[in-house]
Amino acid sequence: MEKVYIPATRYTPEITLDPQKGLIEMKGKSYPENTFEFYKPIIDWVKEYIKNPNDTTTVNMEIVYFNSSTSKLFFNLFDILYENKDKSKITINWIYDKENDTAKEAGEDFIEDFPDIDFRLVEKD
Repeated sequence: MEKVYIPATRYTPEITLDPQKGLIEMKGKSYPENTFEFYKPIIDWVKEYIKNPNDTTTVNMEIVYFNSSTSKLFFNLFDILYENKDKSKITINWIYDKENDTAKEAGEDFIEDFPDIDFRLVEKD
């Protein structure tokens, strides 16, 4: 599998997908015009990766703002990982600014949805 890097734009996050490191990272804002079209290659990559994942998989999500369609897409992403949690030790780091209550609450909601994954809230200054 190839490593994938997508630079951030005004409407989309910086994305790094690294199969050798078992790393999925997203950082920035996410409100693309067509969320599912934008994220389809990322979801396809994750589906392929999870067929033969590393022993550990780390997901770093540092999303400062996202729209409702992105929220649904993140749920789908976490669901794919959840369904394959026996193949790889999955850690999701939900990184948020301590002054961004909305981002923190979103992370808390995802934790409730996926209690059997190591889902961590990571506050940053």
